[in-house]
Order: sequence, then structure tokens, then C-alpha cells
Amino acid sequence: MANQGVRGFYQITETIKDQLLNDVNVNTVTTGDITDIDLSKQTIFPLCHIIVNNVTIEEQVLRFSMSILAMDIVDQSKDETTNIFRGNNNEHDVLNTQLAVINKLIGVLRGGALYTTKYQLDGDPSCEPFYDRFENQVAGFACTFDVLIENDINICS
Repeated sequence: MANQGVRGFYQITETIKDQLLNDVNVNTVTTGDITDIDLSKQTIFPLCHIIVNNVTIEEQVLRFSMSILAMDIVDQSKDETTNIFRGNNNEHDVLNTQLAVINKLIGVLRGGALYTTKYQLDGDPSCEPFYDRFENQVAGFACTFDVLIENDINICS
């Protein structure tokens, strides 16, 4: 990839978006302020949201600290609760599926196609489950990680 020093933000967010949309368990990928997204639209789920927390300009790389929120709507059953552990909804299924979405993305960053195109994961990602985080009943995982890309900016021009 050329011009990563100049176009790095565009390239990393587009690349992560495209990778997430390749997953059958993702319908929509968004970025920016999560409060600007109409989460009441059930048709957008399952949804992943990309957040660039900060960028550190190192000597030869740009270090993007990123978070991905992977989420889906939890369906409540009207049937009587028969399983005390799993409850009366599909929350376990949502958590399992959304963790798999993130795990696949991390795998591709760690040693797959994104790694070979110089998007390299640095360190071990941290994933935290969430429940009822937004106005409708959604659950999922928030994953934070660092990605390094080449800083090939030309300071001579």
C-alpha cells in the first residue's frame, strides 16, 4: 500500500470495514459517534462499529489504537423460562456469534490477508462483553487493539 502516511486513516478504516462486511454475521459497519447512528432500526443488525481511539506517530509506523463494537439484538422469548442459566432470550447466542466476528477479524490481522498487506496487530486484543448498552436491547463485545501501518510519508516535498 502506498501513501499510508498520508491516507492511513482512510485506508485502515476502509480495510477493517471491508473485512467485517465479509463476515456473514455482520449486516452493517459504522464509524464515528455511535450516538449518531439510529440503533432503533432493527434491520441494521448485526452491527459492528469502528472507533479510532487515537493514533501514535512513531518513527516508521502509525499506531492506530482501535475499538470495534460487535453487537446484535437480543430476542426475548414470551415462553416461560425453563433454563435458569441461559434465561429466556438468545443473549448467549449473540455473545458467542459477536465474539466469533471479532476473533475472525483479529485472526486476519494477526497472520492472515491483512497482515500480509502490512496491517499488523501489535499485542493482544482485549474483549469485554456488554449487555443493554444502548436504547434497545443489544449485547455484544467491545474489542480494543493496536494496528501498525507503515508511515511512508515523504517530508521532502
